[in-house]
Amino acid sequence: MNIVIPDIKLSAIAPELALVAMAIVVLFVEVFSPKKRDDFTGYLALLGVAAAAALVAGQTGGAPWMAFSGLYVVDGYGALFKYIGLLAAGMAILMSINYDLGENSSAGEFHALLLLATAGMFFMISGADLITIFMGLELMSISLYALAGYTRRRDVANEAAVKYFILGALSSAILLYGVALLYGATGSTKIHLIAQAVAGKSANWHLMVLGGALVGVGFAFKVAAAPFHMWTPDVYQGAPAPVTAFMSTGPKAAAFAAFFRVFHEALGPLQADWWTLLWVIAAASMTVGNVAALLQNNVKRMLAYSSIAHAGYVLVAFLAGGKEGSSAIMFYLLAYTFMNIGAFAVVAAVARAGEERVDMRDYAGVGYQHPLLGLAMLVFLFSLAGIPPTAGFVGKFYVFMAALKEGYVWLVVIAVLNSVLSVFYYLRLTVMMYMRGDQAAGPSLAFGPAIVAALAVAIYGTLWIGVNPGGYLAFAQASFLPPKTGGTIRGKSSCQERSPVPFFAGVCESATASLGVTPCAWVMCGNPYNSGPKFSRAHVMPRLSATLGNP
Repeated sequence: MNIVIPDIKLSAIAPELALVAMAIVVLFVEVFSPKKRDDFTGYLALLGVAAAAALVAGQTGGAPWMAFSGLYVVDGYGALFKYIGLLAAGMAILMSINYDLGENSSAGEFHALLLLATAGMFFMISGADLITIFMGLELMSISLYALAGYTRRRDVANEAAVKYFILGALSSAILLYGVALLYGATGSTKIHLIAQAVAGKSANWHLMVLGGALVGVGFAFKVAAAPFHMWTPDVYQGAPAPVTAFMSTGPKAAAFAAFFRVFHEALGPLQADWWTLLWVIAAASMTVGNVAALLQNNVKRMLAYSSIAHAGYVLVAFLAGGKEGSSAIMFYLLAYTFMNIGAFAVVAAVARAGEERVDMRDYAGVGYQHPLLGLAMLVFLFSLAGIPPTAGFVGKFYVFMAALKEGYVWLVVIAVLNSVLSVFYYLRLTVMMYMRGDQAAGPSLAFGPAIVAALAVAIYGTLWIGVNPGGYLAFAQASFLPPKTGGTIRGKSSCQERSPVPFFAGVCESATASLGVTPCAWVMCGNPYNSGPKFSRAHVMPRLSATLGNP
């Protein structure tokens, strides 16, 4: 009997170990410290975030490598998403320092849960196996369930936690069932082996399509895409503002990272089966999110519906795929992290203890009574609306251009119209801050230096990325493709010219190594389950139009 010793490289998960270790330290400090200082555990948590960032930086720059027998991958793609997650965690921790969590609430436990949720995000981002991704998802989700109801003296927080837990458990079960079907169809849960089975026609097609659909539903819930978004407004409203800021950015980015890796690397050859469904979900997310946001008077609920719309914008780039699509996703989520956490930081400052001031009317006169705070909110709202020269404008520009390049013209038209629609409710809050109420009678606010630091970082990122996006976009583009070791899927082959659907280079290289065929012929030019149709939209759209009876 041969015993296979797993390939254990703890250096691959050094950032995750740092986060978990600091979470344990924070808990011990909370228990054994003679003086209860909530800000001390917050600064300890920030130290853990900084250590994890340094370890991630030490992993970048080299060739991608696998660890734990192919369960975990270290690459530039994962590194950039980890930076986004650390940015979200760090800014949320700054917001939480001196934030009133209510009686009998421990700041140490709060910060430990944030660190553990971030560690779970990291496993999702770098998981090269569906089971690894699922374990990271559960670590992240369980921490978020507790954080959503952390201010347990508030009924709305308890309601948010219960709803999030029930619907989150349901979505996790659906995703896990999809993983089981993919395993049954391909014989593996490793992403690169699933890709080889798909490209080599050795998988059960019906099981694979059904499993992919269920996995997609699970991920759509985690990114709050319509029609799987119903939990979002209630949870965002009930959770403490720092938690809402965090879960609307970091976990969303981690879910998109895993979503993109699974669908474009493992299930890329099935794009003809799933792109239409995602097209509808993207259009529905943008439309439902923006239309519902128009009707909201609660600022947190308005930003919740706004986040649904922004998930739709990211899905536009998701459909584009390839280097342009993936880099647009990374850039947009980076910009969104700055501007959305900044907006929620203003909400936390205005809401005060117990979050009593979260209505639009509570912002009357803020622009005059607190001009810097009002100006900060103005910058964030303009960026969320996509008004230049902010990061939001540049992010939407790259998303739309990536989609246009792949021929998704009508989807871009829907996205642009929804962007115009969103301006109304963002300006509505702006009007309330500057054109409603007595200029000398705005709400009296008091907030500490930590939240001021979070606002400063958010403003800097929102404006600097907007006026100087080149370096960040180049980093995102460099994070997509691994170093080329042979052929390229975006090269000069004739089949690429006839079927311009880009996929991960690793898929094609794996197919070449295992099947001994030119990857372009298998992955790019033909459906291995149907000898006639091609994968590109140029071939799919005419058949779809004929089926629907359109000219």
